[in-house]
Amino acid sequence: MGILRDRLTRGAQLRDSLAEVPLFSSCSKRDLQIIARHIHVIELPPETVLIREGERGDAFYVLLEGDATVSQDGHETAVIRAGDHFGELALLDPAPRDATVTAGTDVTVGVLGARAFNAIVRDVPGMNGKLLRALAHRLRQADLERPAPT
Repeated sequence: MGILRDRLTRGAQLRDSLAEVPLFSSCSKRDLQIIARHIHVIELPPETVLIREGERGDAFYVLLEGDATVSQDGHETAVIRAGDHFGELALLDPAPRDATVTAGTDVTVGVLGARAFNAIVRDVPGMNGKLLRALAHRLRQADLERPAPT
């Protein structure tokens, strides 16, 4: 009975953590259960490279706890905080990753491989729209941060 209770408690904690992620915050409890069933949670120490610029990607990541840095060509360009997600473009476009993401602190990361990602997009109503809005927001931010041509 203790193992089942522990598993149920961990499942509820993961569901609660996912509900705090802006991408999933408007999901129903049922939708969060679907996501929790597919996501693989890992804990990593500082300085662990999560994704590497130039490599082909096969997963989408959600930072559940901790901070990570984003760098391009060896220069830090951003900090990712708990609740942020990254890597989804690799599941939509097979181009190499355009940045490296490195754990800045101890991190807890939810990982969705291509099969799990596709299952969530299929089984969670509205997830396609949420992802497209998140990508559009990220592209707008990148455009705003890009220096104006001289």
